[in-house]
Amino acid sequence: MRKKFFLSLLGLCLVLMLNAQNGLKKVYNEDINPIEQIDHAVLKAKTEGKFVICQVGGNWCPWCLRFADFITKDATISNVIDESFVYIHVNYNPRKSEGEKKVQLAKAMLKRLNNPARFGFPVFVVLDEEGRVIHIQDSSFLEEGQGYSQEKVLRFFKNWTPKAVKQ
Repeated sequence: MRKKFFLSLLGLCLVLMLNAQNGLKKVYNEDINPIEQIDHAVLKAKTEGKFVICQVGGNWCPWCLRFADFITKDATISNVIDESFVYIHVNYNPRKSEGEKKVQLAKAMLKRLNNPARFGFPVFVVLDEEGRVIHIQDSSFLEEGQGYSQEKVLRFFKNWTPKAVKQ
């Protein structure tokens, strides 16, 4: 009985995960060095007078892809992001099957961003124009039902623009 229940639960989880990812664009580049990606974004942000938002997660994470899709389709949120941030999707994949070099790179990236994985994924790290971590946002506070709340997401982004922080 336990075995059947466990297998049924496992099957349900697999179906839900696959359904959640159907039709969602994969936004994380798994082949680039995340530390270099962050450093390039900081340089760009500094020249443009913006902050950096690192959306840390991976193509393996349905909620990560869901958030990327959500902000792309909402013009109000997209405008706030475009005006104030350099927005990057920082891939996190600690699987040993990827090789020891990638595992160490994932650890170094998390350390660089003040270990945001403790909040789950996706997690958002706001960096100032010097590349300092000024905020880590737990994405669960932005959720609503099976998606995200426009009001909560806008409040998060607007509260961490350079203009809001430097008032």
